[in-house]
Amino acid sequence: MSTATVSTSAPAPLAAPSAAPSPPPAPAEAPDSRWRTLRHVASENPLSLVAAFMLAVFVFVAVFGPTLAPYDPFASDGDATLQAPSAAHWFGTDNLGRDIFSRVVVGVRLDLLIALGSVVLAATTGTILGLCAGFFGGRTEKITGHAMDMLMAFPLFVLAMAIVAALGNSVANIVYASAIINLPFYVRLARSETAVLRGAGFVEAARLVGASSPRILFRHLLPNILPPLSVQASLNMGWAMLNAAGLSFIGLGVRPPAPEWGLMVSEGASYVVSGEWWIPLFPGLALMLAILTFNLLGDGLRDLIDPKRRS
Repeated sequence: MSTATVSTSAPAPLAAPSAAPSPPPAPAEAPDSRWRTLRHVASENPLSLVAAFMLAVFVFVAVFGPTLAPYDPFASDGDATLQAPSAAHWFGTDNLGRDIFSRVVVGVRLDLLIALGSVVLAATTGTILGLCAGFFGGRTEKITGHAMDMLMAFPLFVLAMAIVAALGNSVANIVYASAIINLPFYVRLARSETAVLRGAGFVEAARLVGASSPRILFRHLLPNILPPLSVQASLNMGWAMLNAAGLSFIGLGVRPPAPEWGLMVSEGASYVVSGEWWIPLFPGLALMLAILTFNLLGDGLRDLIDPKRRS
């Protein structure tokens, strides 16, 4: 009798599961998307391009001012006092024979540094205080709000005068005074924007995944309140320059013989009656153009940064 042969071969191994297909790469941003945004902003607000160009000119002059000045801004010339604008002295000379064009050009650096320092100090401190007040609320918000109300109760320029008079009229004290009087604007703006966003969905989602309060404040909330803060900072640059010039005009700002625009206007104001109009005119025009530049730049930054204003 034949015996049936039973196959003892092992079963074939199961095929390994194929790896999940990798997701397609995210589409890269179009290389000209930023240029389209800039073109859109320029078409909606052409003055923003003018402001950007003027700012570039001011920054260039601030960096290379001593090289661009044809004369020493501190050198006196007794034979060239009170000369009207001419080919030799484009903006004329002052009562000490100093070239006004050279002093205006060199003064750009000092005025920009004062404005930038005060704005950075006020914006940084005010944003942190406003973020904490708007996010935590309660006692933190009340204390911060009452402190800003007390600060706003004083006339701001008078408060700056008192601070500089108490601390001394140095460049650092002018920066501190300008930062203090501009602090409430940043605190209130950051607090109001944060109070609106603290109940938003992305904040609640961050809480659910265990994000800490500092991470929520600086990673999620701060980028969303930057557009209005950037506009405020641009406007404050002009205000800070005006405050510094005003303090110098009344004798509480930069000390002579520093080439500061407000001080130059103050020194030349008494010569307008006698016919030397060019002494305060050109520093005043430079101050006016700088303030106008930052005001126009604020509108351009708002259009460029805020996605609600872009198509």
